[in-house]
Amino acid sequence: MQLHIIPGYIQNIYLVQDAAGLLLLDGCSRADVSTVCDFIRQKLALPLTALKLVVVTHMHPDHAGGAHLLRRKTGARIACHPKACLWYSGLLGRTAHIIDVSLTWWVAKRLGKPKRHIWYNPILKADMVLADGQQLPDFPDWQVIYTPGHTDHDLSLMHQPSKQLYIADLIVSVKKRLVPPYPVCHPNQYKQSLKRVSALQPSRLYFAHLAPRTGESINFSDILAQAPTLPKNHWHSMRNRILHTLGWQTGQH
Repeated sequence: MQLHIIPGYIQNIYLVQDAAGLLLLDGCSRADVSTVCDFIRQKLALPLTALKLVVVTHMHPDHAGGAHLLRRKTGARIACHPKACLWYSGLLGRTAHIIDVSLTWWVAKRLGKPKRHIWYNPILKADMVLADGQQLPDFPDWQVIYTPGHTDHDLSLMHQPSKQLYIADLIVSVKKRLVPPYPVCHPNQYKQSLKRVSALQPSRLYFAHLAPRTGESINFSDILAQAPTLPKNHWHSMRNRILHTLGWQTGQH
């Protein structure tokens, strides 16, 4: 198994190469599709049809935005958690999608990247859904680990023979300190996910927005101590701003 790490628009892209073909550990952003295709054709000297499976770990623009277009170009199948397809459904979901696309452009600007076309269908049309603990189709060395909290449908992926684990946005870095991501929509589930990852004792961890690190180098207790007790997302932030504007304090009536 070879794991190729490719710099993406605002995140790391992880492309697995083994005897079964190519596996993309996340759906990238729409802006990353040409990057992935060029890497397959030029660096690996393989046809685009070598990409067999694209996993969407969650529905945010830098993890799901390229999935549909990659399937159209390569014929790869898309897999995700059953709840992922409904994440942006309804009026509130579509509003959240617009906010998340805008946040992606904001992050890109902070990284010195130009504004790129990243809009994508907020309703994922997956070919298959994944259950906690199952092996990935065609790639049985990779196990699905359900790690919700950031959203209600986050997946992590473990290469069982080597105990290497991709955890997407479960942990990020702010001012060189490892911290929970934004948003944390389900705080209790997030804490349980952190504990589960810690208990797996991964040999190496791969992140969407950080360089890889050894599992033993991660202070999970410190990250757990920083985890919110209440949801920390767009809607709660908006509510708190409104209350602050009205001169209220959270929890008072």
